Amino acid sequence: MGSRSTEWRWAAALALALAVLLAGCGGSASPGTPAPAGSTASAADLVQPLSGTPAPQLPATVRSSDGRTVTVRSDDRIIPLTGGLSEVVFTLGLGSRVVARDISATFAQAAKLPLVTRAHDVSAEGVLSLRPTVVLAESTTGPADAIAQIRAAGVPLVVLPAATSLSDVGPRIDAVAAALGVASAGKKLRTRTAQRIAAVRREVPAEARRPRVAFLYLRGTASVYLIGGRGSGADSLIAAAGGTDAGVASGLTKDFTPITAEALVKAAPDVILVMTEGLRSVGGVAGLEKVPGVAQTPAGLDRRVVAIDDGTLLNFGPRTDVVLRELADGIRESAK
Repeated sequence: MGSRSTEWRWAAALALALAVLLAGCGGSASPGTPAPAGSTASAADLVQPLSGTPAPQLPATVRSSDGRTVTVRSDDRIIPLTGGLSEVVFTLGLGSRVVARDISATFAQAAKLPLVTRAHDVSAEGVLSLRPTVVLAESTTGPADAIAQIRAAGVPLVVLPAATSLSDVGPRIDAVAAALGVASAGKKLRTRTAQRIAAVRREVPAEARRPRVAFLYLRGTASVYLIGGRGSGADSLIAAAGGTDAGVASGLTKDFTPITAEALVKAAPDVILVMTEGLRSVGGVAGLEKVPGVAQTPAGLDRRVVAIDDGTLLNFGPRTDVVLRELADGIRESAK
């Protein structure tokens, strides 16, 4: 939702995969990448701030999700450590106060900001060199020693819960707005976002048979091939867009499971959902067909693939309505 440094929830081998996943590796497919049948265009590369500039009411004292009480006295220099949090800050109208970005912040307004991540890890030195007055992180932002170093330097650092479903969108907006002293703007943004998501959901036809959609997280260069199940984040989006999560329907109870031919055949997806960079990393649709089991699924046989931009798919924020619309349109087109 760029190679985001924010959402690791697994142990051992899957930990790195999820770190890349929930954050994605920003950017869209190159011109040389074959366009998948039924794929959607990349999500809009701009956030849409609320009209006007909010006047922060500070100091603001909030409860960080790691149990700490944090007082923010200034938001003149904000550093959000995930693309999703950056999206909320910019959309609240505080983009001019953001002084750095995580690699997952791929939208145009943030593109020229200095990076404060190395690969998928936060650089404490990079953050502190920019003299932030407040840092926003998520519960899975890492490494832990970098977070500790930023706090030890006396910088107010607010940790927010990771967002993994549509129900997390509103609370995420409220939490960011409260930390930055712009609760009123937060209410406006939450209302606008909810209205836009509801409008898209009303357009989703009530089909007698909902297409089975498998979310595949792919990083071919790192030999990471996973299928989403319950709690992946994609399951919530697929359901709202008019599909059935094929991984969940096949009995996968973990958020992500390594792909096997047997697992994919059992999931029997009508449509495959991927991130654009993931698709590119395996060589486009032609390369995707070589992933074990893909060619034996209904989706693989008919090349029904929906690719959505890494920088938006799993952000669960002000642009989630765009993601839902792309996914719903892609499912309809691919399932024809």
